[in-house]
Amino acid sequence: MKALHISSIIFLSAVGVFSCSEKKIADKEQDYLPITIVEENDGLQNIFASGIEARIIGADYEWTEGPLWVEKEQMLLFSEIPTNKVYAWKEGALPEVYLNPAGLTSAETRGGEVGSNGLLLDPSGKLVLCQHGERRLARMMAELDAPAPKYESVIAEFEGKRFNSPNDAIYDSKGNLYFTDPAYGLEFRMEDPKKEIDFQGVYRYNKNGQLQLLLDSISRPNGIALLPDEKHLLIANSDPEKPYWYLYELDGDKGLKNGKVFYDASAVLANEPGLPDGLKIKKDGTIIASGPGGIWVFGSNGDLLGRLKLGELVSNVALNAKEDLMFVTADSYVLSIPLK
Repeated sequence: MKALHISSIIFLSAVGVFSCSEKKIADKEQDYLPITIVEENDGLQNIFASGIEARIIGADYEWTEGPLWVEKEQMLLFSEIPTNKVYAWKEGALPEVYLNPAGLTSAETRGGEVGSNGLLLDPSGKLVLCQHGERRLARMMAELDAPAPKYESVIAEFEGKRFNSPNDAIYDSKGNLYFTDPAYGLEFRMEDPKKEIDFQGVYRYNKNGQLQLLLDSISRPNGIALLPDEKHLLIANSDPEKPYWYLYELDGDKGLKNGKVFYDASAVLANEPGLPDGLKIKKDGTIIASGPGGIWVFGSNGDLLGRLKLGELVSNVALNAKEDLMFVTADSYVLSIPLK
């Protein structure tokens, strides 16, 4: 998905170690976006209070993605893909440029979505970025509190071929890395002449340095998450022809088994914009996912509890450590929404 350009405003600040180039927070009378709750199940009331609004913590971006809450620093990181930057936000301050460049770090010049997408921490606490521009997963070599755009590859190829554009990723408790590799970061996407892999894969890069192709059958794999039991993998498919979330069982070293469509969003997509995209899963198994119309919430048993409509295309979500606050990247906005 591609956001319409909205002109930016530059602020100057001497706060912190980051660049002083910032995006503005909306005017005081527009500090919140209204939320319309479409309830499918009363269980949604146990997660969100009635009358909630989405607090605007950043605005006027071109397209935001990859939110990551860093508990140690009490900091939210997020990608602005078209401008090739990662921003950082802390309570009481405006978002500031944290990394530039973030996705395309070479001298290559090209169009497309060249920035970083998904952001995560590796088992040692280092920042890992899904770099569209460099077509790899990379680790920031600097410390979190002193960021610098210096990176080393985590993994960049499958069988000697460059990835398409790694999109989202997650580590399990044993240090194995799962990630998706659609073509959204390539300038001409599926038709890009530089595309070297003829499918859009889902992979596991294990703690011993071995890369395993788990799936080559999903048309546009995007958001990815492990259920709390770490025995099931949930994958969003950002394909308007197949707007599904898929669920698979993990089968040890063999990979995946018993795949099925977890939920088909076709009926909502027919009337509301958006596609299954980024998602997070709470410790109790509640699934919070971006999708057509906004944010979808599923119970631990897989039942749809309801949807939150924000009036914006939602790309991804993140949770703080207490799981009482959700961060949302929504087109030109970055938002926070309280949870019970």
